[in-house]
Amino acid sequence: MALVQCPVCNKRISSKAGKCPHCNSANDDNGSSLRIGHLKRSQRLMNQSFLAMTLFIAGVVVMFWGGEEPEGMRLNAGAVLLTLGFVGYLITRVQIVLHKRKSV
Repeated sequence: MALVQCPVCNKRISSKAGKCPHCNSANDDNGSSLRIGHLKRSQRLMNQSFLAMTLFIAGVVVMFWGGEEPEGMRLNAGAVLLTLGFVGYLITRVQIVLHKRKSV
């Protein structure tokens, strides 16, 4: 008997438990449930990465669209979007690397 994570709520449960006591999800085939949970987490991280990259690109477009020097509100909005996108992308990529290492 080992403690594993529930693929639905990510809380620790017994590997021999029939269902999770926290969320009541069935634990019929623990191996496939863990793989499904891993794939869902991977997909969520990839979606976050895509959103962060979209914010970064939106910041570049807001700041430099039209060929003139950005100033005022346009400069502030572009800088915020660019910064949030860049930092969010870096954080998400680190999470993806850690998630891949955990699965090996």
